[in-house]
Amino acid sequence: MPPLHEASDEAPVVIKADRVSKHFMLRRDNSLKDRLLSFRTGRQNREEFTALDDVSVEVKAGHTVALIGHNGSGKSTLLKIIGGILDPSSGMISSRGRIAALLELGAGFHPDLSGRDNVFLNASLLGMSRAETDAVFDDIVAFAELEDFIDTQVKFYSSGMYVRLAFAVAIHTDPDILLVDEVLAVGDEAFQRKCMDAIRRFQADGGTILLVTHNLGQVLELSDSAVLLHHGELVYQGDPREAVTRFRDLLEERRVKHEHEVSESREDLSGPQTEIGIQAYCVAEHREANEPVDLGDDLNIHIDLQGQVLDDDWMLSIQIDNPMGLRVFGAANDLIEMPLSPFSGSVSFRFTIQNTCFGEGKYFVNVSVLDGGGQHLKDATQAASFNVIAPRTSRGAISMKYSLEKTS
Repeated sequence: MPPLHEASDEAPVVIKADRVSKHFMLRRDNSLKDRLLSFRTGRQNREEFTALDDVSVEVKAGHTVALIGHNGSGKSTLLKIIGGILDPSSGMISSRGRIAALLELGAGFHPDLSGRDNVFLNASLLGMSRAETDAVFDDIVAFAELEDFIDTQVKFYSSGMYVRLAFAVAIHTDPDILLVDEVLAVGDEAFQRKCMDAIRRFQADGGTILLVTHNLGQVLELSDSAVLLHHGELVYQGDPREAVTRFRDLLEERRVKHEHEVSESREDLSGPQTEIGIQAYCVAEHREANEPVDLGDDLNIHIDLQGQVLDDDWMLSIQIDNPMGLRVFGAANDLIEMPLSPFSGSVSFRFTIQNTCFGEGKYFVNVSVLDGGGQHLKDATQAASFNVIAPRTSRGAISMKYSLEKTS
């Protein structure tokens, strides 16, 4: 469901990060003994880490902007600087309006105070008077579903109770800007749906949201624009679909590099092995290599094998997974009753998936060579990948053409 509020491109800027950098000093002392030795010898066991490097971002009123990137890319650091929890090492932050921040589980709660006292404490930190908090207190408690525990010390709360209360306070204190860091991923499904409904109402009322999440589906569903950070640097700001595609490509590059390093390490330990080699790549019919697959395209999956297969009844199969590892499609030569002959040296194949209807996202192709009894001779996990940018006419795991007509 798209946002109910259409944000205007002419809206004023309410958050501006101007060339913001943040450096942390990391200690390399592993023990008290190391620290004493460092002190006596004058040896430096500290190292500067740059979490953000010259990042400039603007957020306009009424917009929902997602911050994405891998762990350690600087997303949460930037959100904390905007929220006033951290000071930048250099650069400037300016904002207009009341900011409510959900940056960490239970951040701002005092463990020895009751839920009731923490509601008033958090609301006061957000600039609300006691009378204003009194007016929405019952709504906060009802939203958090903590009527029976509101006078209990929060140190006895479960993580779910913590986040329900924190979210309820933030969304009911009439903020102009909401900063959210992974909170929508906490709690049971019913509460997550309630949070999403509250977010949509906030959007419909013209509220501004800056969101950090690893759920790329939420990025596409909720945000007007996205900011992609990589190793503390700004890589892209703009259309969420383009930002997500670029992020998935960065993740794939990192995965391939890691797999290569692991493979080299294994070869060093065990020496060279004689085995079947598998190479694969994907390309949509009538499209260039690496170009996204669109609804209705025929997808060609090319597979090159090197080695020797002696079995007369060997099998070749593929499995396509979504980014969460869920199988969305599988195919094999035996399923279409196509026997394969033994080969020696090299041989190439092509699976063609006709009239594809994949939903938007990045997909991974696993290739397997099996003997006649179904035993795996060689598996190439994530041997290839492809991106899908589905039309905006539908949403979900699959994309299909449809029509709508009035029947009465």
